[in-house]
Amino acid sequence: MKKFVFLFFGFYYIQMFAQHKNIEATQTVDLMGTTFEITVVVVNKDIAEININEAIEEIKRIERLISVDYQNSEVFKINKYAGLRPVKVKEELFSLIERCRQISEFTNGAFDITYASLDKVWNFDNTMMDVPSAEEVRRSISKIGYDKIILNESERTVFLKEKGMKVSFDAIGKGYAVDKAKEFLVSRRVAGGAINADGDATTWGTKANGDKWMTAIKNPLKSDKKFLWLPIVESSIATSGDSSKYLAYNGKRYSCIIDPRTGYPSAAVKQVSIFAKSAALCDALATAVFILGKDEGLTLIDQLGGIDVILFDSDNEVHKSAGVQ
Repeated sequence: MKKFVFLFFGFYYIQMFAQHKNIEATQTVDLMGTTFEITVVVVNKDIAEININEAIEEIKRIERLISVDYQNSEVFKINKYAGLRPVKVKEELFSLIERCRQISEFTNGAFDITYASLDKVWNFDNTMMDVPSAEEVRRSISKIGYDKIILNESERTVFLKEKGMKVSFDAIGKGYAVDKAKEFLVSRRVAGGAINADGDATTWGTKANGDKWMTAIKNPLKSDKKFLWLPIVESSIATSGDSSKYLAYNGKRYSCIIDPRTGYPSAAVKQVSIFAKSAALCDALATAVFILGKDEGLTLIDQLGGIDVILFDSDNEVHKSAGVQ
């Protein structure tokens, strides 16, 4: 009799478990000037709604942290007091700026958050009648330089050496927000998920049916077409390209992505997709490799380890790092 009771209740609990399979729930929301798509794998829709709303609040927190527009934000104050005095900041912001400086160093300045100091002499709305002079370009980058960011670790202060200098997190902010939202959801024991901020994406776990998450590499020649679908397992991706915004002048194509070291638009490649664990690092390196070009960019990625790239050069030929199968 005891054996029968045990088998009966064992079967009952198996049936209950089977009825509570994980589901996928997705929500899109406009934040940080783009669209975030958040998908979670959880046991029911109520928990999904709670988790997604909490992730949205985390993204909003990051947006406030790195905003250059909120007058109470520390980044606004860093820019306001450039050349005047250091600004004490939260540990998280200090660490992010320190990380940005490190990325600037190993990309030889191709990634640089002081890019915000650029005087805009290029126009990509097809109204330019002539390209800027060499002197105009030289002046436009005169205040750019990651080495002019002075960090005081003991005081936890940030100081921009010259008046008129500015920092902005446009080339890493979305990826950083994606990372933090993922980190938050993982801490809430969300079994799996995917977060996509207009191409800056990350995943963890698997889909509800056990399949791997997939990502698409778009065709730079036809923005509505996909070049390749790839599985993305416990990883992230970011893409930089000029397919939607560029300047055509005297038969030459100028990318909308400016090299902060020279002030000139990049012309060596058309699209770069970076794969790495961190979405923030993908975000930053996608811009940096686009600027560095095919040879220097591929060499950099192969040296870093654990990071891969798929690159379309100016002749539409595809190149990939050693780790891409």
